[in-house]
Amino acid sequence: MNFDFTDDQQAIKRTAKDLLAQRFKPDAMRELAEAESYEDANWAELSQLGWPGIFIDEERGGQGLGTVELAILQEELGYSLAPVPFLSNAAAGLAFTHAGPDELRQRWLPGIASGEARGTVGVLRNGEAALVPDADSAEVIVLFDKGSGSVHAAAECEVEPLDTIDATRRYARVSARGEGEPLGDVTQAWDRIAVAVSAELVGICQRVLEMSVSYARDRKQFDRPIGAYQAVSHRCADMLRETESARSTTLWAAWAAEAEPETLPLAAAMAKAYASDAGWNVTSSAMQVLGGIGFTWEHDLHFFLKRAKVDGALFGSAGEHRERVAELSGLGAAASAAV
Repeated sequence: MNFDFTDDQQAIKRTAKDLLAQRFKPDAMRELAEAESYEDANWAELSQLGWPGIFIDEERGGQGLGTVELAILQEELGYSLAPVPFLSNAAAGLAFTHAGPDELRQRWLPGIASGEARGTVGVLRNGEAALVPDADSAEVIVLFDKGSGSVHAAAECEVEPLDTIDATRRYARVSARGEGEPLGDVTQAWDRIAVAVSAELVGICQRVLEMSVSYARDRKQFDRPIGAYQAVSHRCADMLRETESARSTTLWAAWAAEAEPETLPLAAAMAKAYASDAGWNVTSSAMQVLGGIGFTWEHDLHFFLKRAKVDGALFGSAGEHRERVAELSGLGAAASAAV
């Protein structure tokens, strides 16, 4: 059995990696992060390539591909730490695709697919969505609330810009002024959004792992590369294990979205729980490998660590997704019965 990407998927990955490496070199990424802004030309280029609509039906302006292709793009965007509103827009597209009635799909999906009318998604808790990516520039905001959802034009919401440790992405606190237009069951959209965030975390882990290994090979103490010492080499090995495990779990969930949808809820929850933990573990381990230089503002590592930390909480923390794994597998009920 062949578990590799298809030729078309390999081409998408190569194109994404090459383009993002050119557009978001470390200095360019840092400049945008420190300015706390996006570059409109970058988004326009990604939109011309059809990335925002990669999973949206062709009849609504997308490419008609699937969750695996979305995960491929998300991993490369995480690897480059690209300051673009891709994830938030994709989350809105997934919400309309898998929960929206036809009228709302027809109204919003063409603009989301073209990148011209961006959307975002927030999760309501106590009547407020506390961490909504790119809400300040979205035209439509979807709010999830305990398995259901509502759609709001941005003008119908109170959007308060929110400072977080992640300077590479814009965030806001959102509350709706009205009830909005209802969506159906958002569970399938929620699962696919979790997969997308997990893929981004995998890309972050891969990039940070490579940074750490390169440093461990070049940095010498007592005329030996520090990677020759077990304290460093074992830490790098653990980083590799967590990165590859997060990638395998995420790609399994991405595959299940179209090939085995009955498995998706469990697979997505497992992927987000594991990737959230791996994102923090790998980036904090890299900080230990790099030592003093890794703690400086001048080094890029802190941008990856901060994105990974916020991604870990975005659309459900590791703990919340582990609870869902327990519920879906029956372990939660068994534990309650044993008490």
